[in-house]
Amino acid sequence: MASVSQPNFLTEEYSHMATKPFTPEEARGIVDSLRQPVVFSDMASDWPALHWSVEHLSEILAQKAVRFRIGKRQEGKTPLFETQCAYTEARLWEFLSWAKGQSSLSTGPFCDYPLSECWAYADYKYIAMMFEDKASMFEGVAWSDFGYPGRNGRESTLWIGTAGANTPCHMDCYGCNLVLQIQGRKRWHLFPPEDSGRLYPTRIPYEESSVFSRVNVVRPDPESFPYFSGARAHVVTLEPGQVLFVPRHWWHYVESIDPVTVSVNSWIEMEVDDEARVGEALTKAVVCAMKTTPSHDNTDDWLNPTETGVTSHDENLRYLNLAVRACVEKQRNAPHKPPPPTDAQPGKRDSAGQPKRTTGLAGDSQHPVATVPFGPHLVPVPLVSRLHSSAPRTQTCPSSPDLACEPGRNRGQDSADALGRGAGTGGEGNSTGPKHGPISTNDLLDCLVHPEVVALVTKLLMSRHSAHGCG
Repeated sequence: MASVSQPNFLTEEYSHMATKPFTPEEARGIVDSLRQPVVFSDMASDWPALHWSVEHLSEILAQKAVRFRIGKRQEGKTPLFETQCAYTEARLWEFLSWAKGQSSLSTGPFCDYPLSECWAYADYKYIAMMFEDKASMFEGVAWSDFGYPGRNGRESTLWIGTAGANTPCHMDCYGCNLVLQIQGRKRWHLFPPEDSGRLYPTRIPYEESSVFSRVNVVRPDPESFPYFSGARAHVVTLEPGQVLFVPRHWWHYVESIDPVTVSVNSWIEMEVDDEARVGEALTKAVVCAMKTTPSHDNTDDWLNPTETGVTSHDENLRYLNLAVRACVEKQRNAPHKPPPPTDAQPGKRDSAGQPKRTTGLAGDSQHPVATVPFGPHLVPVPLVSRLHSSAPRTQTCPSSPDLACEPGRNRGQDSADALGRGAGTGGEGNSTGPKHGPISTNDLLDCLVHPEVVALVTKLLMSRHSAHGCG
């Protein structure tokens, strides 16, 4: 008897459920509800991007030059910022030859950098630009599986590095972040927004939308940065095929730990980004105005290489006005709804660190989840025990749990100290903690554009503009 083919009754939705641990709606609900970093497994198992090894990408890009950041392998206690790195352009196959320790004849410009002393990183490479003539590559990434329809490689960034390549500890001012690990492993050190004061924030070097930490979080200096001992590090080693979710305003330091690594990420916009853009426009106006003013201590390399140049004060003010007007008008036109929890008031959490609520972030109630389904396919990034026991002990103030203080200090003094933790970058080559020398331009800037100060001034600007109308 001949066999009879049976019709396939599986719809697209059920087919997806059979191969993925979460549907797009479920994944989006999880992302919208979480305020802690988590790792998704088996959500990208069928993405073509998982085949984007350096070998594969070098064949596709062939002779196309890629810009690499070169950093010195170091054991010091200060961060290596991007302004302190060298830069070179090379083809991916030259990078691969160098990473494999092959002869200098095949490594091109990398021959000037001993692999034993240096690492290389092709970071922040927009896929839309790298593969502008190969649009089919965009479909290799499918953030639609996480509930973001139409979002693919066009809105994503590629990262290629060697062991030791790292991104300085920083906080992104806009949105949240989804990261797919493709080749090799990367280690992520993440810190919650409530620990911002303990991370000694600075805007030097200046980069729009990034607040850097003055602490080397893997080799901290407890004498210069004593409050860092109270920071709560969440650490995870991201494996190929896994996707890391980084919530809004979580600090992170990222380092490649395998000989060659490849990853792809996408920054996801959020409703609260409108107000954050006002704060960033304000910060840019203040930083550019002060750092372009002639001064004996204004000789440092203060502009991050990712920035295209210094804009005029008139242009910065114009952008600030546009950002304020756009934000105020959007708030006026938006339907009334309760404000979302802020970083300063995170709300109650359960034992897993999850906020006790059922709606998504930034007032998004389209993808609510009642309980986050932690399990083998969704694992929270663990809080690690503090390893630096030699650091001075700190005490948590009952009246202000986000601030570390000494016994006997009053709350007003402690709040001032919290803002002062970000001060003291000084001029070029000065990366120590609080000091008693003359106040420098960078000291003043670290106070004026401290995230807490910027948030307050942003509220004042918005309030004044709302009172006077949008005209």
